[in-house]
Amino acid sequence: MFSEGQIIFAFLFIIIFSIIIFLSYKKDIKFLNSTYKGVKWVLVGFVVFFILLVYLKSLVNA
Repeated sequence: MFSEGQIIFAFLFIIIFSIIIFLSYKKDIKFLNSTYKGVKWVLVGFVVFFILLVYLKSLVNA
């Protein structure tokens, strides 16, 4: 199936990749918080819009 070298490479790759992603996120967290302040309201808007569409579809098809 997989050789021992491939398994070791995959394991090390996942660990190193996760560490790099974590450090990059930690470095950018201040910038992200100030830049994307109102993004949760956009998500709420999409969810409400989707629920409204499903409700209207159920009214039309009923």
